[in-house]
Amino acid sequence: MTKSLIRLRMSTADAHYGGNLVDGAKILQLFGDVATELLIKQDGDEGLFKAYSSVEFIAPVYAGDYIEVVGEITKIGKSSREMSFEARKVIIPRIDISDSACDFLEEPIIVCKAIGTCVVPIGNQRKG
Repeated sequence: MTKSLIRLRMSTADAHYGGNLVDGAKILQLFGDVATELLIKQDGDEGLFKAYSSVEFIAPVYAGDYIEVVGEITKIGKSSREMSFEARKVIIPRIDISDSACDFLEEPIIVCKAIGTCVVPIGNQRKG
């Protein structure tokens, strides 16, 4: 099936709560970005995100964390595309050592998992 991956660093602008905690909605926004890429790869169209059937927040995300988001189309209907998503923390800041110290995590930390459905109207499907 079709897969996609993005990796980016959470900034202080992404932090919404005390202690530089990033809002879970930011992770869902990233899932939406991955879904858009998946639909373009699959159908040549951005499509529309219809719904999440499950979302599980597993670990906190903080400003300075590098997050890797992966998605995969798991089921293809006539116009629907079911997808699974996973967000992982792959680099963390180590401000206890210095302002610029970071650790690459040998074992990424899963921060969120979700399953969602997107729709590409039949008339907009150019591939597949």
